[in-house]
Amino acid sequence: MTARIFKPAKTAMQSGEARTKEWVLEFGPQSARDIDPLMGWTSSRDMQSQVRLEFDTKEEAVAYATRAGLAYTLSEPKPRKPIRKSYADNFRYGRTTNWTH
Repeated sequence: MTARIFKPAKTAMQSGEARTKEWVLEFGPQSARDIDPLMGWTSSRDMQSQVRLEFDTKEEAVAYATRAGLAYTLSEPKPRKPIRKSYADNFRYGRTTNWTH
């Protein structure tokens, strides 16, 4: 069983950075998901796939994984490059793109 340690990205519906400061340890799937023949829903007998541990720092997550004897992969977050633009640029004379509405 392998664990994945990562720092979650913000969702598309967020404008802030809530719940993106902590590091998360999730377990990988041990078995394939089964399809229920009657309803068509997928299910799994793997209880570890429901476990999600949150840590304040990367070092705490790595220390937990080594203490528990878990094989893990560490994914470093990519830094965001915010695009700084002004609302007034939408109405600027000499725009390079067409007005869409």
